Order: sequence, then C-alpha cells, then structure tokens
Amino acid sequence: MIARTHESAIRHALAQFPAVLLTGARQVGKTTLARWVWPDARYVSLDDPALAASAEHEPDHFLASLGGPAILDEVQYAPGLFRHLKRAIDHDRRPGRFLLTGSQSFALMAGVSDSLAGRVAVLTLPPLCLDEVLPDADPARTLAFLWRTGFPELWARPDLDRDLWLSSYLATYLERDVRQILNVGDLRDFDRLLRGAALRAGQLLSYADLARDVGIAPNTAKRWVSALVASQQVFLLEPYHRQRAKRLIKAPKLYFADTGLATFLMGFRRQSDMAGHPRWGAIWENFVVAEVRKRLLAARQPPDLWFWRTARGDEVDLLVETGPDRFFAVESKSAEHVHAPAAKGLGSFSAEYGPDAIVAARIACRTALAYPVVPDLAVRAVPLAGPDGLLAELHRSIAD
Repeated sequence: MIARTHESAIRHALAQFPAVLLTGARQVGKTTLARWVWPDARYVSLDDPALAASAEHEPDHFLASLGGPAILDEVQYAPGLFRHLKRAIDHDRRPGRFLLTGSQSFALMAGVSDSLAGRVAVLTLPPLCLDEVLPDADPARTLAFLWRTGFPELWARPDLDRDLWLSSYLATYLERDVRQILNVGDLRDFDRLLRGAALRAGQLLSYADLARDVGIAPNTAKRWVSALVASQQVFLLEPYHRQRAKRLIKAPKLYFADTGLATFLMGFRRQSDMAGHPRWGAIWENFVVAEVRKRLLAARQPPDLWFWRTARGDEVDLLVETGPDRFFAVESKSAEHVHAPAAKGLGSFSAEYGPDAIVAARIACRTALAYPVVPDLAVRAVPLAGPDGLLAELHRSIAD
C-alpha cells in the first residue's frame, strides 16, 4: 500500500458528513484507499451485476441489509440508489455512514447533485503523485515517474509492461466507459480524438481545430472532451483575468491527468525519445501542472488554478490562487538549468497586477537543487520533488 495524501482528507470528511464520495479515473486506487482508510466498514462492490440490480430495484432492502457503516464501490452502476440514500441520511444524519466511490460520469454527479446535495462531501482522487512514490526523487527518477505513469498497479508490479498495460487500459476505457457515457458509434473516431487531445496537451484548446483533425463536428468534439473531463482523463485550465466575465469567453488549456498516458497516446515508446523532441516542452508543462493539481486535490479546500496569457504573448503557466487576487505563480521549463529570461512572464504578471499579487514565484525545471534566478522578483528555480521542491513548498504555502 502506497501512502496517499488523500487519506487525511477522507478521514476528515467522514468525521464531518454522513456520506463521502471519492471519485476519480479508473485504476487510480479508489477502492484500495477506501478499504485502507475504513477497514471496519462493510464493503459492497456494485460492479457486481447482481448487487447493482438489488441496489437499483430493491434499494430499501439493500440499504437495510448493510447493517451499519458501508463502503459502496462503483456506485454509478446503481443511480436509482441515490434518492434512497438521501432518505436514509435524512433519517439519521450522523457523520461517517457511507463512503461511496465511483468513476466520475455525468450520471453519477447528476445523481449526487439532485439527491445528496449538502449531505455528501465530494473528493477527487487523481493518479499517484510524484512525492507519494518518490518523495526525494532526483531529476532522473522524476523522469522515470513521468514515463511509468501514476497508475498504482504499475508501481505495485514493476514487472508489468507499461505499453501493454496502457493499451489494455485504453481498450477497456473505450469499450466500457465511453459506450456507457456517450453511446459512441465509431470508437475509432473517439480513439483519434484521444490521440489528438494528447497532441494538444499544454496548449489552448480549439474545438474546431480538434474536430477538423478527427473528422467530426465541433459540437461532437466538445461533447467528447466533456466526457474525458467527467471521467477524469483530462482537465481544463481556465485563463485568469481580474474581470471574471472575461475568463468565461477565453479558450482554456487542456492537460492530461496522467502525463505518462499522454506520452503513450502521442506515440512515444521509449523514455529516451522524449528529451529533445519538439513536444518535450509541452510534456514537461503537462507534468508540472498535473503534479501540482494532484497534490492540491488532497487539500480540504483546493485552491483555484489558472493560467495567464496576454495578446502580446506574455504568459504564466500556472497560478495557484492562495487568496483574493493573490497567487503562487509557477513557470515550467524542461531544461536542467534556467536563466533570467525564463522569468519574463512572471515579471510581466507582476507589472500588470502589482508585486503584491505574487506571494511566491517559482520556475519548475529539471534542476537537482533550488537556486535564485531573479533575486529582485524573488524568482527561484526549483525541482518538483524533495524538501525544497515545488510540491513540498506548495503544500507548506497552502497549509499556512
């Protein structure tokens, strides 16, 4: 069992709410973590068709048969159960009654929103974070983690062939989840969309361009990307603007929740092929942004994440909002050593919004040790892992 940073968040939520919903993509460790956190609870997997049918068609009898606190795994397979869970919770509002898990989908979240609003805490479990697996990773081991992916089974079983596992994962995901969520007629089109999305990782998302490359309508591309977001395969980063209305009309940037999966979809078959490739900068940016998001998802109140870009080309890859219009600003550079020009976007943001807008400015690169880049702006180059790494520093900043 790899210790997960989400463990304390789940325990805290169970102490506060009658029900806790742990969502996340398939194979990120939801079941293992739920049973580890709550070993004394009754465990029921609704992935079993007979149990799912019982929960769906005889919900009151099913809930009564649990006999106490319970883990209900893959709860999306019994959407009719949510209304009856609401009634059971309203009858007894004690915290820590149900721990639900599910691969997030439209039906799952619709059921939660309609029936369990105010009764359930919703947590998202991402793939393994770098500092969960290799807390003191040097640059070489950091790249090894990026390549191997954050799926727990690939770390629990080092003998597993990465490419074979990922190809099987994709086949299962396409056949099972996509057909269920979208009723896609031609899975080859959806597979092309997945690969097209991977080639756009770390870039502004244009549904029209993606649709043209895949050979589908823009509205179809938008609907399919929404399914990827709902099932936790990708996430979208919105642009920051002080006027909130302007944020809504700008294009978001697309990232994969697991960068190793993105590299597989891009066609890389050897780790050594990444460095020096034209897409290497985008891969590293995806990795940095995804690792920060993973780490912060375990916070009791995850901060908002943004990127910043101007019409003249100034950009900051990631803004972690630590307070109203106050940010921990992060640039990502795939080099081992960076110099002052790498901080240009950070300087532009500070000039635009004032020096008080940035509580910390860091450049996440492949250095082994942190060092100053622009002393006047307090910009430092940092590794991702380690006590002086970006992930540890962000954790301290949010905790404070």
